[in-house]
Amino acid sequence: MVRISNNKIVEILQKNSRTPFVKIAKELGVSETAIRKKVKKLEEDGIIKKYTIEADPKKLGFQVQALIGLDTLPEKFIQAIEKLKKMKEILHLYSSSGDHMILMECWFKNSQELTSFIKKLDAIEGVTKICPAIILEKIK
Repeated sequence: MVRISNNKIVEILQKNSRTPFVKIAKELGVSETAIRKKVKKLEEDGIIKKYTIEADPKKLGFQVQALIGLDTLPEKFIQAIEKLKKMKEILHLYSSSGDHMILMECWFKNSQELTSFIKKLDAIEGVTKICPAIILEKIK
């Protein structure tokens, strides 16, 4: 009996979430039914949380993509996170260790929108540091 690797299925679907089960099955040397059942189990177990797409921000009119590091006073961290979760400009939001307490990915139509957004961040009570980095090119 062939053991189907969760990691291999996830890897294939991360590259293209629309990969047909029959193609995955062929690549892994198992039946389509086996893949269908395995993917359903991965979804039920919360390993696969959702299916999504990767869009080209420039083709959607977003000329500035940025990763922004943000630090807050420790006692204002949760309050800041709650405000950030509501901001439409933020595509991805992370709490982190290392150089910054919070990291976010944002897309903007132009540098003026980025500047305006940084001013919004600065107005959040407890914010101590904002470090934007413009993404020049996505490599992988």
